[in-house]
Amino acid sequence: MSGALDLAFAVGGSIDKKGVKSAVEQYENYHGYFGGDEETRKANYNDMVSKYYDLSTSFYEYGWGESFHFANRWKGESLRESIKRYEHFIALQLGLERGMKVLDVGCGIGGPLREIARFSFASITGLCNCEYQIRRGKELNQLAGLSESCNMVMGDFMKMPFPDNTFDAIYAIEATCHAPDVLGCYKEIYRALKPGQCFAAYEWCLTDHFDPTNESHQKTKALIELGDGLPDIRTTNQCLEALRLAGFEVVWAKDFALDSPVPWYLPLDPRRLSMTSFRLTAVGRVITKTIVKTLEFVHLAPEGSGIVSSVLEKAAEGLVEGGRKEIFTPNYFFLARKPL
Repeated sequence: MSGALDLAFAVGGSIDKKGVKSAVEQYENYHGYFGGDEETRKANYNDMVSKYYDLSTSFYEYGWGESFHFANRWKGESLRESIKRYEHFIALQLGLERGMKVLDVGCGIGGPLREIARFSFASITGLCNCEYQIRRGKELNQLAGLSESCNMVMGDFMKMPFPDNTFDAIYAIEATCHAPDVLGCYKEIYRALKPGQCFAAYEWCLTDHFDPTNESHQKTKALIELGDGLPDIRTTNQCLEALRLAGFEVVWAKDFALDSPVPWYLPLDPRRLSMTSFRLTAVGRVITKTIVKTLEFVHLAPEGSGIVSSVLEKAAEGLVEGGRKEIFTPNYFFLARKPL
């Protein structure tokens, strides 16, 4: 119950508690599910994404822990183990080691950043446009004893506050999907990366099975965009083309969802019940939603908290549908190099 109370008290992040209901209504109106359009989302991406994470971060931390991302998964591997392995993999692909200066683009509250710093001994800077996530991430860095090697900076990854050729490696884990213009985002990453060094990412993408003329596919896409703060969802080919146009050489790329023994969306699947990640299951989410609504009713949680919970439930619905139909993947990995 104490975890649920922490969740409820933190809903809204840096938004004034009296403004939570208004903020979530403004956020909803950006999306097609409520009559919004893609161009408006792209034009207002910074406000939309910042609002999304102010509203949702406490729910994510309550359900997922400190790392807000999926992972391909082996049989017999727990969700937490798969998430750590996924983070270690990107560190190994980039060859991270002590003395390297690394950037985490869209770092959230810094779960991957801290895990990768412990694993590689590299010095990592996280970039995030959400003030609440930066504040929370710095608290967690200090609690973990990693304030020396882990730093967090407030900023927009479309206009990064770093000089050219600053970093020895850059990575993004399910973050650049929030960019309104993927080419512009990759160009900024290219600019901040030293020549000869690499950028690695896990991207959220539409697969080749997505049919833009299929109404069911479009509905699923709209649910994911609404529930996850996305201006649009790109195809895997669009990401690769943007990398090349930005100047990168693509070393290799793969959708790890294709041969994952355990489906990436299993933690959210309503047909599944797990005691080790109970809060993520359909039953666990219903219990969380009921607790949040109760706390909102007795004024311990801000007005609008229940609506935030409902938006995130739509995210779960869309993600599971996208995974089952094989039209969406959060596991598209690539490694790209900036030429000398």
